Amino acid sequence: MFTNYNKTLPEQTADKIIQYIIENNLQVDDKIPNEFELGEILDVGRSTVREAVRILVTRNILVIRRGAGTYVANNTGVSDDPLGLAFAKDKYKLANDLLHVRIILEPEIAAMAANMANERDIEVITKQCDKVEALIKQGENHMLEDVKFHEAIARCTGNDVIEKLIPIINTSVAVFANITDRQLREETITTHRAIANAIAKHNSTDAKHAMTMHMLYNKYKIYELIDKKENSN
Repeated sequence: MFTNYNKTLPEQTADKIIQYIIENNLQVDDKIPNEFELGEILDVGRSTVREAVRILVTRNILVIRRGAGTYVANNTGVSDDPLGLAFAKDKYKLANDLLHVRIILEPEIAAMAANMANERDIEVITKQCDKVEALIKQGENHMLEDVKFHEAIARCTGNDVIEKLIPIINTSVAVFANITDRQLREETITTHRAIANAIAKHNSTDAKHAMTMHMLYNKYKIYELIDKKENSN
């Protein structure tokens, strides 16, 4: 692994720990060696290992579990808000901007999913579609399961970049749900089901069209809310 000697020793050690994780094929929730063992493996002191681990915790690569040890984190290396979207003052503009990005990306992703999905992928997407629909009909918050539905579609494309990117972009699901009070319930049920069915049938054209319609329903609702907001000022 290339070493950048402009980095501090703890930063270099953090890079070596990442390489250790990769080379040993450690997965989410796998435990890494303790400070003493890592010091021996990487030929550095325990204080350096301790600081390197802190660096990796802040980058969501490792997680420390008190009394249990240090483990590979979930969504490894992906922070909760890597784009700094939490600091956007105008949530209506943010929702609109995010939707424009999703309209560019997600119809093509749905088409890819339809071509690439295996039986297990289809089962996961269908079950996730069922969960969202059930929550909507029960009048409960479906936001988290909605995000998981889109993540499942991204995951079965087999593209690692798409799989990492979509959860970040789908911050708009939360933003949109908050400003609309989840008004598009029936539209969400209908378009989610159409997307899931098209993927199950490996029909990339229908999957793309259904996802486009899903995005457009959201887009028009945002425009309606923005107009209403501006007219009330």
